[in-house]
Amino acid sequence: MSRTVLIAFLSAAAFSLFGGQALRAQDQQQKEVDVMELAEKEADRLQQLLNLDDAQVFYVDSTLKHDYPAMKDEIDAMSRARVSNPDVYVSVQDKWMERIDASYKRIFNPEQWAAYLKSGAAKQQKARDKRKAKAEGRKQ
Repeated sequence: MSRTVLIAFLSAAAFSLFGGQALRAQDQQQKEVDVMELAEKEADRLQQLLNLDDAQVFYVDSTLKHDYPAMKDEIDAMSRARVSNPDVYVSVQDKWMERIDASYKRIFNPEQWAAYLKSGAAKQQKARDKRKAKAEGRKQ
């Protein structure tokens, strides 16, 4: 093997090892940005849908910017632990969505809460309750 070919091979191998790590780190950072962007978009959507005032938007945004990454971190930890049961992932997501809804109920006035439920949240809550009842039925 010529020296030029050997250098090219080693360079490619080094790039694949270190470049891959850099790309994964960049991808991880992009995912974090996406979670924050998702929180901001949802706060904006709720502001438009429910006519939230600035303080309410601030609380919604703060709630989502805490809870979305926390939910993602918990799911990522289970993924790293190679949890294979999809029901476990759904239960974690349901737990965090329940917390978000509980926060919303404190933030929104009664009319806004009713409009939020009417916009599809009631259906999601019902589905979560059904999954929870099914899971508890299996445990007993």
